[in-house]
Amino acid sequence: MMGMFLAALDQTIVSTSIRTIADDLQGYSVQAWVTTAYLITSTLATPLYGKLSDLYGRKPFFLAAISIFVVGSMLCGFATSMYELAGFRAFQGLGAGGLFSLALTITGDIVPPRERAKYQGYFLAVFGTSSVLGPVIGGVLAGQASILGITGWRWVFFVNVPVGIVALIVVARVLNLPVHRREATVDWAGAAWLAVGLVPLLIIAEQGRTWGWGSGRAVLCYAIGAAGIAAFLWAEHRKGDDALIPLRMFRNQTFALGSVVSVVVGAAMFGGISLLPQYLQVVKGSSPTIAGLQTLPLVIGIMIGAISSGQIISRTGTYRIFPVIGTAIMAVGMFGFSLVRFDTSLVVVMALMLAFGYGLGNVMQPITLAIQNAMPPKDMGVSTSSATFFRQIGGTIGVAVFLSLLFTELPTKIGGAIGSAAQNPAFGQAVQQAGASSDPTVAALGRGLASGDPAVAGQVLSDTSFIGKLSSVLGDPFRIGFSNAMDYVFVIVGVVMVIGFLLVLMLKNVPLRTQSGIQAAQADRDAAAAAEQVPVPDAAMPTFTGDDVDHGTAPAGSGKHEAAPGQEPFAELSDGARVELLEEVHRPEGRPAHSPVGGD
Repeated sequence: MMGMFLAALDQTIVSTSIRTIADDLQGYSVQAWVTTAYLITSTLATPLYGKLSDLYGRKPFFLAAISIFVVGSMLCGFATSMYELAGFRAFQGLGAGGLFSLALTITGDIVPPRERAKYQGYFLAVFGTSSVLGPVIGGVLAGQASILGITGWRWVFFVNVPVGIVALIVVARVLNLPVHRREATVDWAGAAWLAVGLVPLLIIAEQGRTWGWGSGRAVLCYAIGAAGIAAFLWAEHRKGDDALIPLRMFRNQTFALGSVVSVVVGAAMFGGISLLPQYLQVVKGSSPTIAGLQTLPLVIGIMIGAISSGQIISRTGTYRIFPVIGTAIMAVGMFGFSLVRFDTSLVVVMALMLAFGYGLGNVMQPITLAIQNAMPPKDMGVSTSSATFFRQIGGTIGVAVFLSLLFTELPTKIGGAIGSAAQNPAFGQAVQQAGASSDPTVAALGRGLASGDPAVAGQVLSDTSFIGKLSSVLGDPFRIGFSNAMDYVFVIVGVVMVIGFLLVLMLKNVPLRTQSGIQAAQADRDAAAAAEQVPVPDAAMPTFTGDDVDHGTAPAGSGKHEAAPGQEPFAELSDGARVELLEEVHRPEGRPAHSPVGGD
């Protein structure tokens, strides 16, 4: 939980302070690269941590992830330029990629799926709490000229150091997991091709609005990204079980569907949540710190949804209903946000946040739990990291696309609101007063409005601080236009959530195992060792092969278990249980009189 707190806090604490940092380091125009660098390395490192920990154990890689993150945080605090900060953030992201996925994977090792939902609910509560504390802490620290003789914004990174050191000590002393190394090679080629495929796509996702989605640089990124992903799939196919993300895992319906749902929910979650602070700060005029506090209902909803669903899943063993309910509530919440206006009461907005957060709390951890439960224990790390990986990809796409839609709509919506307000004589008087203002920004705006310059409506794309300096008569058209543009985007996010709801309806409720990942893996090893001692059955005897059991191809009357259409054969059994079943049916003597192998 401490490791996850570090990663979740860092995602949001920088967002509210980046403007102050960029001004101090004189690099406002390149601030996006600070976010992009961190995003690229953390996303790429996530599946690599999962695979390596499956092969060589969790503890050393979890310790490495925390150490890299802490050192990266210290380096960021000492940065002297924006380019230097971007480089240090990239290094920090290498550690962050392992914090989320390995925290959930270690929980999967220790706790059985039936009980795991309860614990993962606590993890999600930590994630939600730190996501809201981040903007508040970031705003407070960045707002201080200096703390203990050090510039205030530098503490945004230094605050990670003591928490990280405590986490290192606790993990080193308390976390003792058995390690069973497997003979396998690390898929470095797959990791390299994944980087070639994702880096250009993540760059265009972050920079597309500035470059232009159809510009030459954008097209080049698309082409390189597509070629890299194609090469990655080819490399994974050749690598087989040793692949970074084994392609055989996608033959499991729950894993494949869960991965797609993770992308969709990640896009809606990060895209939708990123719009709310914009509304609170620009339309309602809240400071970053106050806006962070105003999103507390969102966190409360996440905590209630995550913890309550986790408790119920632990008692009943049924998880499918929760993502169904959660995606439905999230869709309703997004469509509700689309009805919010610039003068809507904050009580109504907070009620919608509470509902959206509750829905989100019912979705995130059951999907991860379903993916973990569907895959064999030996794939615990790669399956968990894959779920996190696909959610991050979805979140990156969502933030980039939805903010791009917002900024595309803003000039048109604000221009329309200004045109409507111009019919009021009071608006003309406010424009004249603004033109005579001593504030150069307000004066320039007043002169632009008086001359009918259409570029005035697009001024908010570079700076929104001037809105708070305007009178209500002059400022309301900008707030109305901003709110109307957000309504359009919220409808799009709502449609995405409807797609997520339809996908979740196809999710099957596979019974949750009652063994932890460590116990199930040990049972599989014991069963496999016992199976090696089983004599080969008589040739006259009907036999079963591993392929028969996995694929349901035995002829009628052979006693072979046949799966129902669309159902994975023996989905309810772990690998160890399947081995025990084979051992039973191959037993040459002492066979019961009515053996199912005999076709009875």
